[in-house]
Amino acid sequence: MNVVPAFPAEIEVNGARLGVRAPPVARLSSVLRDELGLLGTKVGCDAGDCGSCTVLLDGEPVCACLVPLAQATGRKVETVEGLAQVRLSALQASFHHHGAAQCGICTPGFLMAASALLAKNPRPSETQAREALAGVLCRCTGYRKILRAVTEAWRLDGLAAGSAAQDFALLAHPSPIGLFLPRLDGVAKVTGTEKFGADVLMPGALFVRAIRSPHHHARFRFGDLDAFGRAHPGLERVFTARDIPGENRFGVIPAFADQPALAESVARFRGEAVALVAGERRAVEALDLETFPVTWEKLPALLDTDEAEAAPALHAERPGNLLVRGLVARGAPGTALAEAAFTVEGALETSFVEHAYIEPEAGCAWMEGDTLAIAACTQAPFMDRDETAKVLGLSPERVRIIPTATGGGFGSKLDLSVQPLIGLVALLTGRPAALAFSRAESMMATTKRHPARLRARIGADADGRLVGMAFEGKFDTGAYASWGPTVANRVPVHASGPYRTPHYRAEAAAIHTHGPVAGAFRGFGVPQAAALGETLMDRLADACGMDALEFRLLNALRDGDQTVTGQTLSVGVGVRACLDALRPHWTRARAGAEAFNQTAGVVRRGAGLAVGWYGCGNTSLPNPSTIKIGLTAEGRVVLHQGAVDIGQGSNTAIAQIASEALGLPLDRFGLVGADTALTPDAGKTSASRQTFVSGRAAEAATKKLREKILRWANVGQNAELALDGACLELREGDAFRRLDLAGMARDAEGYVFAAQATFDPPTSPLDENGQGVPYAMYGFGAQLVELEVDTALGTVNLLKVTAAHDVGRAVNPLLAEGQVEGGIAQGIGMALMEEYVPGRTENLHDYLIPTIGDVPEIETILVEVPDPIGPFGAKGLGEHTLIPTAPAILNAIRRATGAVLTRLPATPDRVLAALPTARA
Repeated sequence: MNVVPAFPAEIEVNGARLGVRAPPVARLSSVLRDELGLLGTKVGCDAGDCGSCTVLLDGEPVCACLVPLAQATGRKVETVEGLAQVRLSALQASFHHHGAAQCGICTPGFLMAASALLAKNPRPSETQAREALAGVLCRCTGYRKILRAVTEAWRLDGLAAGSAAQDFALLAHPSPIGLFLPRLDGVAKVTGTEKFGADVLMPGALFVRAIRSPHHHARFRFGDLDAFGRAHPGLERVFTARDIPGENRFGVIPAFADQPALAESVARFRGEAVALVAGERRAVEALDLETFPVTWEKLPALLDTDEAEAAPALHAERPGNLLVRGLVARGAPGTALAEAAFTVEGALETSFVEHAYIEPEAGCAWMEGDTLAIAACTQAPFMDRDETAKVLGLSPERVRIIPTATGGGFGSKLDLSVQPLIGLVALLTGRPAALAFSRAESMMATTKRHPARLRARIGADADGRLVGMAFEGKFDTGAYASWGPTVANRVPVHASGPYRTPHYRAEAAAIHTHGPVAGAFRGFGVPQAAALGETLMDRLADACGMDALEFRLLNALRDGDQTVTGQTLSVGVGVRACLDALRPHWTRARAGAEAFNQTAGVVRRGAGLAVGWYGCGNTSLPNPSTIKIGLTAEGRVVLHQGAVDIGQGSNTAIAQIASEALGLPLDRFGLVGADTALTPDAGKTSASRQTFVSGRAAEAATKKLREKILRWANVGQNAELALDGACLELREGDAFRRLDLAGMARDAEGYVFAAQATFDPPTSPLDENGQGVPYAMYGFGAQLVELEVDTALGTVNLLKVTAAHDVGRAVNPLLAEGQVEGGIAQGIGMALMEEYVPGRTENLHDYLIPTIGDVPEIETILVEVPDPIGPFGAKGLGEHTLIPTAPAILNAIRRATGAVLTRLPATPDRVLAALPTARA
């Protein structure tokens, strides 16, 4: 271990000369954060790939993680903390106004890069902004609102305070549903004050690093761990599975809990943690983990689902490597397909896809008396609490989970990767413990989108009406279960697409391998199934001699239709409305492509359509959410809202729902955010459930609160409420009541009035044929992609995406647009570039995600077909926006060139390989 000595140095930061003590080779990002406490500079990769740590050095943007302290000495450093003085800068106000910050982890980097641009060019074009911001990555927004915020910041120059006042004036609006309201937590994101997992550090904390398997499958044994500790001053302790006081198994689905917090004797995937080292920060950071006393015996690895299916079981407790099989069967699809006038069939293989959120997993744990408190980035605080308690042998009441801001999640931060590890160290040492994954660790050790091998056959009658479909899918669920059962059960329900399909059989198998653990990722397997199903629908439309849009309209579900599970969708089916909204765009795009191709050379243009649907919430399982709300004696409404906001905007949308239901403006509301000690269980943030389920719970709780108030004041249901300081005024016609809240009795929490409500969507179990009511609500969407294909190079250039999504009721159109744009960006990555290969793409340089230059113009059309169950008619949206993108791209490539892609992503070499077949 070689600890580089620290020396005193002085640097100028945001106009102030500051003294620090650090090694000359220390990263500027570390000096800013650890020595100066300027946590607005975020660390996403420590390799200059993500740009989240961008600062200005003598006015020029640099990645602070690549700049040594010695290089910054004597020069001017500017960070996000220096942008806002008395008020937000024009650029920050523009980001806030346009909704350009979602999760917020990349926002400081974009703001600093944009500041350098605007200092030289106050009115940049979109092309100039793209070039200036190309070094910063975002996984949430789809970049479109960032570009708009930068190119239109000049409009707010000198008017930032006025713009902010105008935005905040919306908080006083008596009816906030439907307003383009900037997110309530947006200011913290654009000022860099939002606290993420790595930003929470208790004094005296031990720093923790994990020892991870370098092999897909290996037996291991430890050497002399005590001698290793003695040889490294500053190292507090080494922890192995033997130190775990509880049950060394956890899982997001209790019935399938099979993953150890620390592997016991065999590592089953590359990156699995087998031990922890904890000690003083510089000592732990300086450790060469290659010297850790562990011996590996490499074992044969099963990395193919077909081989794994026939191989001995990976887990001794299971008879084979089939984790679970899902089935939906209806009618006689074999007979229907045999008698169909037209049939098409095909196969598709998809790859592991990395979540690639810009914030690596991080957190800090400490003891509060005999309670273990853990602050970490998470999507499911109560699930974390219960599983961490089980691993550590504690009762759930002795574990408190405090979610930090989550810098992107998309499903992977549902799995426990940090909490049991830092909890173990804090519990057994009595000292706080902190852990932040490196980018390589994050990409090795966390869950991925399931790779899939899919086959399907679809048939139609002579009039173009669907008669049947057969679908089969094998999903590589990796070494442990994670969300494999959910994917296997959800896919057969959705593989039909939102179409009337009288005869249907769909099977999906989740199969164990020694690959990365595959878990939840925006869509739970439905995007893979849609990529095959929607490309086959396009080909079937051609076989029937029908226009692709008209074919879909003919077969799309309508109010009163039954789904393939036998569920009757009485009202709220919005897929046809989405297709109708795209009709003029489809006509224009097809005509434009045909005209272009008449004179084109090697570059061919195409337009492609696809639709998607998605059931909100758990599949045929309880899915409750509980929300609490109270009115204080000081005249504040306090919303205890435990739905974790990972960038989708639940902090804002659920507050808007509560405000609308209560009849009091948002500026009188305060928020108690997710915390297992302070908020009821609002369920996990996944499956597009929070606006729907927690929103409905918030609506119910708020209506109960309103009812209590109205009864106390003895006024009718139509009374209008207003707060004048600590006085609540109620008016109904000529009747007027004024309640002095300060003089009224309060409950134990200080509330004069309070209410709590739980909502659990009505579903029913599926029978042996998958028949039943798996979801209380479905959302629908349709997308049109216009692109060009260079047939000499195999490259694809996206021109425009037009997306129509049925949101039921747009609670906040600004946030809804952001979800559409972000989902499309991830769909572009899945379709064209993203392919995770263990051991080869464990950084953001080799693993490609869409940059600001890869996302084209996006036109969003919000369709409102209200759902009777959703809060004020609202439906979930987050997952749906990704599902149609990849198949629309594949359909556009086929219409441009005739090429049928059978493997995703559609990289240039695969496009070129498909072209000879297309020409033939």
